[in-house]
Amino acid sequence: MTLRQIFLKKLYPFIAKNSRKTRNGIVLEKPVQAHTIQSLEEIQVNLNTGEDIHLSKYRGKKILLVNTASDCGYTGQYEELQKLQIEMPEKLVVIGFPANDFKAQEKAGDKDIAAFCQLNYGVTFPLAKKSVVVKKGDQNPVFKWLSDAKSNGWNDQAPVWNFTKYLINEQGELIGVYGPAISPLEDAIKGKI
Repeated sequence: MTLRQIFLKKLYPFIAKNSRKTRNGIVLEKPVQAHTIQSLEEIQVNLNTGEDIHLSKYRGKKILLVNTASDCGYTGQYEELQKLQIEMPEKLVVIGFPANDFKAQEKAGDKDIAAFCQLNYGVTFPLAKKSVVVKKGDQNPVFKWLSDAKSNGWNDQAPVWNFTKYLINEQGELIGVYGPAISPLEDAIKGKI
């Protein structure tokens, strides 16, 4: 861990608490009348191990999809995401999507990212290959679906910053979007699993 990363890890609780009233504290939930157009299960994820998986592999579980970065004030959430994964392995799978879309906070390559996450936070949940999560031409297909109401049935919100979280139900439908300031261990997320 760099000195900056150590500093940010210690600063994380303060950052999370003080950014709740900003756009980083957003909570969006699926409207009752919304209907998914295309199932997320049809999409393939390219993992940083070189393996490709279809999200249908996780049918019957909730999926928490999170854009991540190793050099961000919210990086401490890796620990919380791992804790959530350990507490609910039969009900939930967490998948991290490293990205460098916000102020170059993920400079490392896939192997270095995986080593950083495992060594510093004990991460065992799957990590995708580093990709683009914001709305651009080369946006990761998963995040394209997550931020396109014509596909997911209701949400156009792309990540507002690193550690924006998207909760998918057991049928592959997007049911919630949570800003970086919302801890994965809060009832807003954990209570829905």
